[in-house]
Amino acid sequence: MKTVDIRVAETQLPELVEKASRGESFIIAKAGKPLVMVTALSPCPGSQIHRLGFMAGQFSVPEDFDNMGKEEIEHTLDLVGEIVARHVPSSDKNGMKT
Repeated sequence: MKTVDIRVAETQLPELVEKASRGESFIIAKAGKPLVMVTALSPCPGSQIHRLGFMAGQFSVPEDFDNMGKEEIEHTLDLVGEIVARHVPSSDKNGMKT
């Protein structure tokens, strides 16, 4: 790995950073003693592009997917309707509770 004196790094920083961003890491030293290493950052996980269809063929959806659980849902709604009918008072046409 390349070592650059801090005074040289001050004058060539844009070029050195450009090289580091392409994978050419380097060390900045002062009086021959290494101080820091400059290296490219890996992309943030949230900044990656999500591609549609990247899992094509990896799983299948059942033909009856849209109707799965239909009977259970209808039964539950019937039960809820019965409970509501028992606990909510009915009203006559004048809005009076009976």
